[in-house]
Amino acid sequence: MSESSRGEKTPSVSGEDEVVDLCRDLIRIDTSNYGDHSGPGERKAAEYVAEKLAEVGLEPQIFESHPGRASTVARIEGEDPSKPALLIHGHTDVVPANAQDWTHHPFSGEIADGCVWGRGAVDMKDMDAMTLAVVRERMRSGRKPPRDIVLAFLADEEAGGTYGARHLVDKHPGLFEGVTEAIGEVGGFSFTVNENLRLYLVETAQKGMHWMRLTVDGTAGHGSMTNDDNAITELCEAVGRLGRHKWPIRVTKTVRSFLDELSDALGTELDPENMDETLAKLGGIAKMVGATLKNSAAPTMLGAGYKVNVIPGQATAHVDGRFLPGYEDEFLADLDRLLGPRVQREDVHADKALETDFDGRLVDAMQSALKAEDPIARAVPYMLSGGTDAKSFDDLGIRCFGFAPLKLPPELDFAGMFHGVDERVPVDGLKFGVRVLDRFIDAS
Repeated sequence: MSESSRGEKTPSVSGEDEVVDLCRDLIRIDTSNYGDHSGPGERKAAEYVAEKLAEVGLEPQIFESHPGRASTVARIEGEDPSKPALLIHGHTDVVPANAQDWTHHPFSGEIADGCVWGRGAVDMKDMDAMTLAVVRERMRSGRKPPRDIVLAFLADEEAGGTYGARHLVDKHPGLFEGVTEAIGEVGGFSFTVNENLRLYLVETAQKGMHWMRLTVDGTAGHGSMTNDDNAITELCEAVGRLGRHKWPIRVTKTVRSFLDELSDALGTELDPENMDETLAKLGGIAKMVGATLKNSAAPTMLGAGYKVNVIPGQATAHVDGRFLPGYEDEFLADLDRLLGPRVQREDVHADKALETDFDGRLVDAMQSALKAEDPIARAVPYMLSGGTDAKSFDDLGIRCFGFAPLKLPPELDFAGMFHGVDERVPVDGLKFGVRVLDRFIDAS
């Protein structure tokens, strides 16, 4: 309770009351990550988070791995510090956004149509705000969690985490002493099946990555001359083969579990070998789920030449490669076969795939917290087609889940919000997430 100017006691601000403003504040701090330190960095966001944690009695630390590239970490003492600790992590960097493409400025934190708009609204300043809101309310009221909680607000996730989670794991592993489990982004969001059932997808697996540079060397020469050793021609043919390739379906343990749950929910058998009909029933999450059925390699950048009448001696391309758990060797073999002997490939950034079982006390806590706030909720496991900072924390033996709870309107294209134009999160969804996270902490 706080004292008013007249000496009367008034209720302290709740997490639900302030989560929207916290989210808007974070969105207004431009933390665009271009992958080369050319952006503004995350230092201002790290300082903002540290200030909000210090206001309620915590002792946050800021770790700067490179000028401007900063992460904030704090530890909350639990009722029983001897219990294994829980990590709640989120990243504060975002992918760039072109304001001209947006309905509302991507760094305005505008509220419109019942949503908070802006870059990072779902990836993932919403979860950062929900975490801050829950922690601040609990600290103000003196409610300790059952066990220690480590909070990590991280830099550089959008470029692979080298200057964020990876830096902390490699250089400051003691921060995570005693941590055995973690929750982070891209999980716990809803998919409405019907009026009696809403599935909440909890991430228990994620694809591995090979971000790579492809290079072809050829013979330079005059553009007017015949040249059978044109590097651009060779590279474009290889990239075309790669981009058009139909990768084989591989049903992993997590995807099989998800399809079984979905089959039960829809009351129909789902054949993973014939997924077009199944994906058509999934609305906005179809792209997210469809990408977990096979390895993938998406050409994303091309570069060659410097003058229209000069054939260059070298051409390059970049490819975003993703592989399923257990299928990295198959992926690389297929990749080399498609590219052919003339194309040299090198990793720009590579990381492993992850997969864990959908069981245990933490999963039970997710189930119960969701059910308490949404009676028709059912938590189900799924695989994320992308990657998160969980890859770094897994190196410390931490079992990681994606759980950033949001109850979403059925018509919202949630998958399209990630790195998309007009990214936004429902205000009601943020408040729902605060309530669920608070219950989850008590049950975990």
